[in-house]
Amino acid sequence: MKFKIDKIDGNARACTIITEHSEIKTPIFMPVGTAAAVKSLDALDMTEILKASIILANTYHLYLRPGDAVINKLGGLHNFSGYKRSFLTDSGGFQAFSLGENVKFTDDGIWFKSHIDGSRHFFSPEKVIDIEYNLNSDIMMVLDDLISLPNTKERIKKSIQRTTNWAYRSLIHHVNKGKKNNLFAIIQGGVDFECRKISAKSLVELEYKGYTFDGFAIGGLSVGEENQLMYDTIEATTPYMPKDKPRYLMGVGTPEDIIEEIDRGVDMFDCVMPTRNARNGYLFTSFGVLRIKNAKYKLDESPIDENCNCYTCRNFSRAYLNHLFKAKELTYFRLASIHNLHYYLNLVKNARVAIMEGKFKEFKREFYSQRQNNSDNRD
Repeated sequence: MKFKIDKIDGNARACTIITEHSEIKTPIFMPVGTAAAVKSLDALDMTEILKASIILANTYHLYLRPGDAVINKLGGLHNFSGYKRSFLTDSGGFQAFSLGENVKFTDDGIWFKSHIDGSRHFFSPEKVIDIEYNLNSDIMMVLDDLISLPNTKERIKKSIQRTTNWAYRSLIHHVNKGKKNNLFAIIQGGVDFECRKISAKSLVELEYKGYTFDGFAIGGLSVGEENQLMYDTIEATTPYMPKDKPRYLMGVGTPEDIIEEIDRGVDMFDCVMPTRNARNGYLFTSFGVLRIKNAKYKLDESPIDENCNCYTCRNFSRAYLNHLFKAKELTYFRLASIHNLHYYLNLVKNARVAIMEGKFKEFKREFYSQRQNNSDNRD
């Protein structure tokens, strides 16, 4: 993987990441394709309509179904899905954390019961990397010990200890295997600034046979804490992350979250919000959220957003989408998802332009000013 900083404006960064499969201009939003597909969309939608340079797939889900060995036999994620650009695979730590009583964290790894059939499985740091090799993702995430917030200082410290140990085991395994895939470590520490510093420095200092991690992620946020506390935690963490490697914030979030975190030096984002909200009738626009189910859109012939040039806005009206949503027509999911993902991808693209021009602060002010008078935001 090649990484280059193109421009810095304040703390906001515009960078270029080059993997085997694509060139990625940051800031970048990665659509979530949990089961090797972004819900309601296919590889042509992602490549030709949305022009996404990287998407995220999930190790836990693909391990259970159809099985990573199956995907390996079919040529890895790129051949299996038809999406030929970059894939990042999450380690499955968050999914295991979400299983509640059906998961047990140990110092060696994670025991869990499948949400599909109740069968029992074990994820060690090494096994997760081997699964990701079978998937052949461009960027692989290490297994981490994710905890809920708020939590005790003792449990947070235990999470850091395990996460650091698992990251080192992952690095050793990866270096000894000699594979070309890129490996990212994950910083934990809750919303304790000192713990975040300890976690970041511990991971950055890890080295095995001269090799270090290709990038670093901030994990364990957006799990119950207030937004401002999340922002402050990230602001306290990024100074301890390498300047010459990608910085990835996992599982966050709203358009506002993304703008705030770009301002704090984050390069990469992912979240299910644009597609999940689309399916539930919440459409993102330059002026805020539009709730397409509202009766006022029944005869509205205008596009979702007059400022948007996405496939959906160029071809279909609010009235038509209002009808499709109420009729539970499957076409709605595709058109709404295309719009919301276009909005997110365009947001980070425009943020990059502003950074390159040294105008990110002005871009951020304009972003917020456009959203102040939208009635749907107050419904």
